[in-house]
Amino acid sequence: MVEIKDTLFLIMARGGSKGIPGKNIKQLNGKPLIYYSIDMARKFVTDDHICVSTDDIEIKRKVEEHGLKVNFLRPDFLGTDNVDSYYVELHAINHFEMAGRYYKVLVILQPTSPFRTREQVQEALQLFSPDMDMVVSVKEADANPYYNLFEEDTSGYIFKSKAGKYIRRQDCPKVYQYNGAVYVVNIASLKEKPESEFLKVKKIIMDDFSSVDLDKPLDWLWAEFLINQKG
Repeated sequence: MVEIKDTLFLIMARGGSKGIPGKNIKQLNGKPLIYYSIDMARKFVTDDHICVSTDDIEIKRKVEEHGLKVNFLRPDFLGTDNVDSYYVELHAINHFEMAGRYYKVLVILQPTSPFRTREQVQEALQLFSPDMDMVVSVKEADANPYYNLFEEDTSGYIFKSKAGKYIRRQDCPKVYQYNGAVYVVNIASLKEKPESEFLKVKKIIMDDFSSVDLDKPLDWLWAEFLINQKG
C-alpha cells in the first residue's frame, strides 16, 4: 500500500498536440480537459503533492485559474513531438529533489483519460508495493494475437502473431493493452530504467468507458457522445 505522504501525482500536458489541437485545455462537458485529472489527484493529496508538467504558458495559466500552482515550465527540449515521457518524469522528480522533497512513488494521471474513477485509482494504489516496479491500468484488448492479429513474412504472406488453433476468440488466452489512465510507479525503479523495461508490473483492469483515451478527433466526438448518453 502506498504511503500518500511519499507520493507525487504527475500530470503531463504538452502544448503542441497535433491530433486534437489544444486538447489539454479544450472544454469537455463544460470544463477544460486537464481539470478532470487535477480534480482526481485532489481526491488523494493536497496541491503541494500535485505537479503539472507543461511547456505551454496557456496551459499554465488555465491550471492556475483552477487554483493549482505550476512550479515550472518544461525546457524546450522536453516539449517536442517525439520526447520520451520517461525524461519528462525524471525532470519533474529532479525538480522536487532539488527542493529537498524525495518521493518514493509517482502516480501518473494522463489528461487524456477523463473517465477514470476514484475507485480505480484507489485500486491501483492499494495493489502497489515497494517490491514491484509499477501498477498500470489496462483494458482487455479489442484484438487478440492468437486469433486476429497478424504479421507479414519476407514473402508478403501473413501469419498469426502467436501460434494457436483457436476457433473462437472467447477461447483464446486473454490479452490486455495499456489504456493510459493510471500508472503507479516505483521511483527507485524509474531512476534505473524506463517503464518499458520494467519486469515487476501488475495491472488493474478497467472497463471500456473508463478507458476512453482522447488522442484523435474521433475520440473526442465519442467522449461527447458518451457524456450525452450518460447524462
